[in-house]
Amino acid sequence: MDDDDAAAITFGTDGWRATLDEFTAPRVRMVGQGVATALREHGQSGTVAVGYDARETSRGFAEELSRVLCANGFDVLVPDRDTPTPVVAWTVTERDLAGALQITASHNPPAYNGVKFVPASGAPALPAMTEDIVANLGDPDPLPESEWGTVTETDLVGDYADHAIDYVDADLSGLSVAYDAMHGSGRGVTDTLLERAGADVTALRDERDPEFGGGSPEPAAENVEELIARVREGEAALGVVNDGDADRIGVVTPERGYLDANLFFAALYDYLLESRSGDVVRTVSTSSIVDRVAEAHGQSAHEVAVGFKWVAEAMADHDALMGGEESGGFGLTDHLRNKDGVLLALVAAAAESEESLDARVDRLLDDHGEIHQGRVSVDCPDDRKEPVLDALEDELPDSVAGESVADVNTVDGFKIRLADDTWVLVRPSGTEPKLRVYAEAGSDTRVTELLSAGRGLVAPLV
Repeated sequence: MDDDDAAAITFGTDGWRATLDEFTAPRVRMVGQGVATALREHGQSGTVAVGYDARETSRGFAEELSRVLCANGFDVLVPDRDTPTPVVAWTVTERDLAGALQITASHNPPAYNGVKFVPASGAPALPAMTEDIVANLGDPDPLPESEWGTVTETDLVGDYADHAIDYVDADLSGLSVAYDAMHGSGRGVTDTLLERAGADVTALRDERDPEFGGGSPEPAAENVEELIARVREGEAALGVVNDGDADRIGVVTPERGYLDANLFFAALYDYLLESRSGDVVRTVSTSSIVDRVAEAHGQSAHEVAVGFKWVAEAMADHDALMGGEESGGFGLTDHLRNKDGVLLALVAAAAESEESLDARVDRLLDDHGEIHQGRVSVDCPDDRKEPVLDALEDELPDSVAGESVADVNTVDGFKIRLADDTWVLVRPSGTEPKLRVYAEAGSDTRVTELLSAGRGLVAPLV
């Protein structure tokens, strides 16, 4: 084993991603061996699914992983087409598999690829498991050929689609939906589900393009201008977009255009609470309007660190109805404790068919107040992040931007809640040499003031 190869493989917030000069076949095989060894150490055997997204290299990397796992005694299921990550994760729980690997770089540009590991729970892997995988990275170490498993290519979408239709149980007849697949793995899956439920669907960028049209399959407002235009011009009542591996969702409405993910989260939770009950889990950087919706329905909100693995863990701990984050990742506990942009598209359409999302958001803002958010970054070398946060702990002020500090949450950096129900969050970036400063308030002017004050707290400490 090349030590440089092992050192290059790091499992971050959601697996290992790298540009293709770093993400190589020998290193992917090392991940396969690490997973095989870690699963055996955890007493897991049987079958592992190996999925892949629409990138040019993804199927080939999936085949590399399959061979390594097979030679380690595991049976392997490989989908017959590129498949959304949530479909692969749901299959793990539905078929009682030992786990899954998904080759995907999610919303990253086509120059990247990556791999996610999904344990038997179907939820994102927690650090204890990914650390075991990294500790067991190595060149393939096959068993005697007589002990090898089998590799089976099969359809994974059909069973998932049947489940999704039954789970949501909505009649979308008369609802017009524009769906933007961004050339990713949601094409032919999310749009087909919407059509099966009765919606009139117009599909955009619904053909496979490994280059994603020359951009990144990131469901952000600036990347979905045609979708926004179609909804704004009345061609559809609702717009839906998935990222490259369809675990995230973005929504477009006639009045608001690209709907802020915080408001979408609050609206969807409010809709679900009309017929169900349960707490909600959100990350520290997600809007507290979700908390207000929970409180209005006699439920509680639980705040966790950024990263859906922490959301998923708390969804189980609190038997929550729903969990989510402001980056567009949402999950429903009794379906799958993982992000699922496919099923959430169906749920969003069901909500829209009952009451327009615009009207529901208007009502929530009338009831709970306007919300505005912002974020800025402060350059900070990785080796300075911890010392800066340690120093900040010693210098936390009694007031910020003219308001007294009500309390401080340290689950992920420092979230300073103020007496006027606004907040400032300082946390280290997990991917860049930066500190992030977030703020939420009732107006953009106040958000700007809070961001300036937050930057002023940490910049002198770097």
